[in-house]
This record gives sequence, C-alpha cells and structure tokens, in this order.
Amino acid sequence: MDGDRDFFEPEHEDFRSAVRQFVDREVAGRLDDWDERRIIDRATWLSAGKHGLLGFAVPERLGGGGTADYRFRCVLAEELAAVGAASLNSGFALQDDIFIPYLLRLGTESQQRRWLPGLCAGELIGAIAMTEPSAGSDLRGITSTARPDGDDWILNGSKTFITNGIQSDLVIAVARTAAGGEHGPPSFGLFIVERDAAGFERGRKLRKIGLHAQDTAELFFTDVRVPAENVLGDPGRGFVYLMENLPLERLSIAVTSLGAAAAALAWTADHVRERRAFGKPLAAQQSIQFTIAEIATEVDVTRSYLRDAVRALNAGTLTPVDAAKAKWWATEVHKRTVDRCLQLFGGYGYMAEYPIARAFVDARVQTIYGGATEIMKLLIARDVLGRFS
Repeated sequence: MDGDRDFFEPEHEDFRSAVRQFVDREVAGRLDDWDERRIIDRATWLSAGKHGLLGFAVPERLGGGGTADYRFRCVLAEELAAVGAASLNSGFALQDDIFIPYLLRLGTESQQRRWLPGLCAGELIGAIAMTEPSAGSDLRGITSTARPDGDDWILNGSKTFITNGIQSDLVIAVARTAAGGEHGPPSFGLFIVERDAAGFERGRKLRKIGLHAQDTAELFFTDVRVPAENVLGDPGRGFVYLMENLPLERLSIAVTSLGAAAAALAWTADHVRERRAFGKPLAAQQSIQFTIAEIATEVDVTRSYLRDAVRALNAGTLTPVDAAKAKWWATEVHKRTVDRCLQLFGGYGYMAEYPIARAFVDARVQTIYGGATEIMKLLIARDVLGRFS
C-alpha cells in the first residue's frame, strides 16, 4: 500500500528482493513435504543463516546483521507469509524475536561468543520453555524448579507446547528459584539447557490442527545439572526479564498475522477475479465486492497501527500495553480474514492443496500463544481503569 513508501526504505526493498529469491528457491516448493513429515529440514535453517536471514540484531562481530531495525524482520515475515510458510515463519520468529533477544540483553560476553554465531548461522536452533501443562498465560503458575547446588543449579519440571522443541539445540527453561511467601511473589530464573544435557528429554512431537511443519514438543527435565555459565542474568529476576521481552514477542506475532492476512486477501482477490459463477466472475457480485472491501480496510487499518508500533520499537518506546493492543487486534483480524476468505473460495477453500486451507488452520493459534486475546484485553483494561480485585 502507499503507506509503505513512508515505512520501508530502499535498503529494505533491496533486502525484500533477496528474501523473495530465497523463498522461491528454498521454501515455496517444500511446504507440502514439511507438513507431511511434520518438520522443517535443518538445511533450510542453514541456508537462511547463509543468506543473512537470522540474527538481524546480533552484532556483525558475532555473525549477525548488526542492525536493530525491525523493518528487516517485517520484510522477512511478509515474504514468508506470501507463500503460506507459517510454520517456518513461526520458527524463525522464535529464534530472532524471542530467543536471541534474551542473549543480547542478558548474556555475558562469554555466553554471546559461545552461542550467537551458531544461532545466526542456523547451526543452532533455540527454544524457550515457559508453558507447562497447568501454566499457560499465567506465568506465575510455573511449577518447574531450580535449586542451587554449589555453583550449579538442579532443574526439575516439565514443559509443553514448546516451539522448536524437537530440533532445538538450546532451550531457555524458566523455573522457580524461590517459592515466594505471604509478602512476595515467587522468584524465577532463566537457564540454558543444551541438547545433550543429562536428564533432559524430549517427549512427543505434538500433533496440532495447524502449523503441521512446526516442531512443537513436550520437554522434561529430571535433575538436570545447569552449570553457572548457563544461567542468564540474575536467577531471581527471571519474571522481570520475561515481562521486558514480551512487547517484542507480541509485536512479532502481530506482524506475522498481518502478513498472513494480507496474503490471504491477495489470494482471494485473484480467485474471485478468475472464478466464474452464473456466467460472470465472482468479483462482479456486489456482496463479494463488499466483503473484499471490508477485509481490505481491516488489513490496511491494522497495518497502519503496526507500522507505528514498529517505529516505536525501533525508537525504544514501545510499551507493553501498545504491544498488547497490536497483538490482540492483528491476530483477531488475521483469524477473521482467513475465515471470510476461505468462504469465498467455496469448496476449493476446503481442499488442503489450496493455500487458503492451510492458512485457515495455521491462523487459529495466533490468538492463543504469546498471551491469549483475553489476557491482552485485561492488560489494556488495567492500563485504562486501574486494577480491581
């Protein structure tokens, strides 16, 4: 849209051309295979690293792009969404927008030199283990524990719904380090568990209704010894660290949703122009014109808000509340858009070989993970009204 001319600069569009070549060559033709095998081959991660598509914000001396300009991530998310590569989009977003920022913000020089080059090269895949069987949006409900043992920590607990859970080489596990009491909340720490750590086991590769190629898993930690050099930051301030990173995580989900909604609209506009019914193109039907107009307006209005949110992120002024607004609104627009677009495809929209069918099932989780829509609304309401017991 025209507004993008004030948002993206020539270097972003040059980057888009390079990303599009990568997507055409390495991604578009592999989606069905990845879905059938329920995994994305690691060669794709290595190729992405080779082409500079991972670790944008990591300093060049550590193998990254050396830029904190989030518009480059927007370009990548949009181009992956354009071909319906939601599973890969999710995996890359986890690496760049969730895992790597913890290392950049909290990691020691030694930790950064040890892990960031591999993460940027696609040689290492990261995951973050927050969610538990009985603790989702309410992170204070986490029951996994870490107790000190000399200079090390002993980690116990289980996690579920972990993105990149099967292929991950490094997992940031969130665990209680103190129970809390009558006068204070529990304390949490962030512990990096490596693939071959004794007592660390992966459970099932979970079967989902969408994002089939995204390896989502259960993880189990039984007396896992975490050395002191694998602790991120202060082991009592993990909850604060999580809260600090949530605005970026939620904006990342919103940007992915916007790209997917825009892609669904583009596929549907092409379809209704080409598909004929009752002797004329579907696009000639006034009811369909109205539907397309409504979808296009919602997508454009959402894009305008998210562009401002990205500018705020780049400036270091994006607030948790504004990120919550972006997340719930964009993901609900995404969900609503693919549902309405699928309807305009008729029976073809229900066929798995059509991108809109994959987009329909892939979209559903967007309003759930990263904080459900209802949680986002609570955060916003508290900002406006204050807290009520």
